[in-house]
Amino acid sequence: MIYNFDTSIERRSTNSAKWTFMPPDVLPLWVADMDFPTAEPILRALHERVDHGIFGYQFDSPSLREVIVERFANRYHTTIESQEIVFVPGLVTALNLVSRITGETGSGVLVQSPVYPPFLNVPKNTERTSVTAPLTLTRTGSTIYAEIDWDVLEASVTPETRMFILCNPHNPVGRVFTRPELERLAEFVIRHDLLLVSDEIHADITFAPHEHITAPAITPELRSRLITLGAPSKAFNLAGIPCGFAIIHNESLRRRFNNESFALGVFPSNIGFTASEAAYREGGEWLDQALAYLRSNRDFIEAYLTERLPDAAFTHVEGTYLGWIDLSAYQLPGGAFKFCIEEAKVGLNDGATFGGAAYKDYVRINFGCPRSTLQTALERVVDAIANRETA
Repeated sequence: MIYNFDTSIERRSTNSAKWTFMPPDVLPLWVADMDFPTAEPILRALHERVDHGIFGYQFDSPSLREVIVERFANRYHTTIESQEIVFVPGLVTALNLVSRITGETGSGVLVQSPVYPPFLNVPKNTERTSVTAPLTLTRTGSTIYAEIDWDVLEASVTPETRMFILCNPHNPVGRVFTRPELERLAEFVIRHDLLLVSDEIHADITFAPHEHITAPAITPELRSRLITLGAPSKAFNLAGIPCGFAIIHNESLRRRFNNESFALGVFPSNIGFTASEAAYREGGEWLDQALAYLRSNRDFIEAYLTERLPDAAFTHVEGTYLGWIDLSAYQLPGGAFKFCIEEAKVGLNDGATFGGAAYKDYVRINFGCPRSTLQTALERVVDAIANRETA
């Protein structure tokens, strides 16, 4: 089946948060929610489930467990056991659950900024202490490259640090970390007696030659202190149908996680189980085509900004459909986000929310949209900056 990703579909009438959160004259390319209809096999499975007519509680899905095990073996070349999988409604929920069962009040949670804002909220939500080890952002020409600063990472650990949250592929800088980097991170985690929580929600959205290496495949010694989080929601555009999973090899840790989860009553819906299984079993054709389209959108952004905004800098996205753009050279009043909203009428993510004022001149752009939408948004930003410079 051939999918058409160029079609623009009206979403404001569906109460879409992406399209209604901002004023109606602002074109939204912010939250990680693509403007593409999902795969036909997923829609078919959902129709069949709806036609059944009864929507009771569902706490487990042996068939979804089976397909996740198969997926990790075939796609990520590693073995996980069915009983190691715990289902959750979403990864933000899972991050907060893990923090609640790790350490004690005041324990340190280590993250790398800039990073997905809920990572930064986890310590506050769970009465823990936030510890930040910023990534190094290096600019060469128009390209930003993000690297782990190993000295900063080592210096950030305190005796109270209990947990390290890794984002891979990384949101917002688009890195897909290499095996040597991940092996060094594993050694770091083991040496400092930390729990590694690897958020891999964007794992299926990587662009060749880059290849996602899942945390369970790094080294067997890591597994007893590892929780890997995944979901089909980003890759298959199922953000509004919550269903994710945590892979927890350590039985004691898994028991504590399950106890906390059931105490709070957090679990996916039967619709979520249905959509997730259909995505993983039959959504491959759609995903392959979506990846090709997203890659072309990424390349379009790079070419367009290089030509029209030569002083801007941006990441060469290796994974995710999210770009990280530095507009600091243009000294935009109020920061890049405010300028884009008010002057360009384009809704991007505010860089400051990914780690503070150091990123106020950055914005994150979601390029999971038709090319025409993307081009209109970029034209608005370019025109607004040009108008300011000539005023």
